[in-house]
Amino acid sequence: MFFDPIALAIVGGGTTLAALLRTPLRDAARAMRALATLARAPFDAEPLLQQVAALSRIARRHGVMALDRSVLTDPDVAAAVAAIVDGAEGETVALLIADRRRTRAERHCAAAEFWATAAEAAPAMGMVGTLIGLARMFAAMDDVATIGAGMAVALLATLYGAVLANLVLQPIAGRLRGAARSEAFERSRLEAPLVALARREAPLALASVA
Repeated sequence: MFFDPIALAIVGGGTTLAALLRTPLRDAARAMRALATLARAPFDAEPLLQQVAALSRIARRHGVMALDRSVLTDPDVAAAVAAIVDGAEGETVALLIADRRRTRAERHCAAAEFWATAAEAAPAMGMVGTLIGLARMFAAMDDVATIGAGMAVALLATLYGAVLANLVLQPIAGRLRGAARSEAFERSRLEAPLVALARREAPLALASVA
């Protein structure tokens, strides 16, 4: 009773097309990949903080060049450590970490914006389906069976648009934004220990290079 393929195609296809037309393909592809992150646990910087502490101990005992042999899976920490090994000062490392954190947050927001755009378009596509159903109904007033089919499209399209926007798309956008804010905050905790390591080791790194 609540399934109509025509109404579903109008709302689903129209919403997808509207979101794709408003969003660069790169951001749209990133938004699709971001769906996989919804099932993951929130980002926690604590393991990375422990790793940075271990790197600091290694640098103190064996020299900053020993960090170049460390296996680092996090790209932000790896970039900061590479800069420290090259002799970057604390301010330079702080700018590097902040820039990478800001770039990452912008990517996450762009992915969330795709789903917010789709949520905005879904009710409008539901109204489009309603108008199409009404036009179909009024075009065949002499056929009772056709009137019923047109009315089904008109009513179910509005229903699909409202449900899709409020129970699927907006929650996805909201959860992605929340995850982005949480990760940005957690990653900000990495800045202080990495900058401290850079300030302590920068003169030693420059002396080693010299």
